[in-house]
Amino acid sequence: MPALSRHDLPHGVLHQGNVLDALRALPDECVHCCVTSPPYWGLRDYGVAGQIGLEKTPEEYTARLVAVFEEVRRILRKDGTLWLNLGDCYSSYFSKRSSWDPSGTKQQSNNGSLAAPSREVRGLKPKNLVGIPWRVAFALQAQGWYLRQDIVWNKPNPMPESVEDRPTRAHEYLFLFSKSEKYFYDYKAVLEPVAALAENKRRQSAVSLSFAREVSEPDRPGQTRSQHRVSRSGNKQRKTGAERGCPAGTGSNVRSSIPWEGSLRNRRSVWTIATEPFPGAHFATFPTALVEPCILAGSPMGGTVLDPFFGSGTTGLVARQLRRQWVGVELNPEYCDLALRRVQGLPTSKPKGKGNEPLPLLQLAQAAPVAIAP
Repeated sequence: MPALSRHDLPHGVLHQGNVLDALRALPDECVHCCVTSPPYWGLRDYGVAGQIGLEKTPEEYTARLVAVFEEVRRILRKDGTLWLNLGDCYSSYFSKRSSWDPSGTKQQSNNGSLAAPSREVRGLKPKNLVGIPWRVAFALQAQGWYLRQDIVWNKPNPMPESVEDRPTRAHEYLFLFSKSEKYFYDYKAVLEPVAALAENKRRQSAVSLSFAREVSEPDRPGQTRSQHRVSRSGNKQRKTGAERGCPAGTGSNVRSSIPWEGSLRNRRSVWTIATEPFPGAHFATFPTALVEPCILAGSPMGGTVLDPFFGSGTTGLVARQLRRQWVGVELNPEYCDLALRRVQGLPTSKPKGKGNEPLPLLQLAQAAPVAIAP
């Protein structure tokens, strides 16, 4: 197992080595949020001793992640959040693939890693969905985390599957956990636009429904149109926006029990984000568009973001772009070098015409350590 070492940059610090050893070296309550995607269970072998994902059972895998995130919870501020992306898999026949090999459709875009052996799960018949994301989510909840939201990452460009007895999988889960009941969440930073077509359709439907009610039953003596509609629907009479405290110019004349959102609305729990190819990596990379709203909502400007499974460095890259500090942990020395190049905007792949020799490792000058303050 690689010895623990540290690489300091002006905007972040990367710890190279075992994740638990690195996290235990960090002080209490020193980061604002954690955004991460651990290696998926039974998907691939990254060729480094001590890696997570090669456990024989889902229970062993879950237990190792619970131990990691127990340290993450200590490191998070009291108002901190954890954004955790996990993929699922199916139980299969042991005879289908009994050793690590480079076959399998998922490995075609991950040259250099080995496909996992068959996922024979005790207690599950073959072809059962294992439910890894929810197993981990409930285990973390049992350890004291607040499970605040399951977010569906909808992939418009999913990996093709040669199955004919179920739909092709086109989503993964992103869980939002908090350390405390009250926590930092900047909802204004991640508001999303209201689709014009959907808004026009909603208004047309409301007008049509209102007209139908008025035609089918005349107003009663002394009733306003609003009171008439309320009496027909059985709902309580709604107050105007001005009566509800809406500021001028934001639809204060609209009658509704729902806060006025104008052209923006609170972010929904289904995020449609395409996967992003990255030629410099031998594994599936975190899309920058998936990381960005997590960092915006989970940390203030100038805050510190943690990723204990740094991989290709997407969390650090986005944190830097959003003017946050970052702290990463990565076990694989090659991926550490790759991530350090990426966050600094340096080449991450060999020029055309070169052979299979690896890029030379970075010779980093030891910059001043990143100031991590609670």
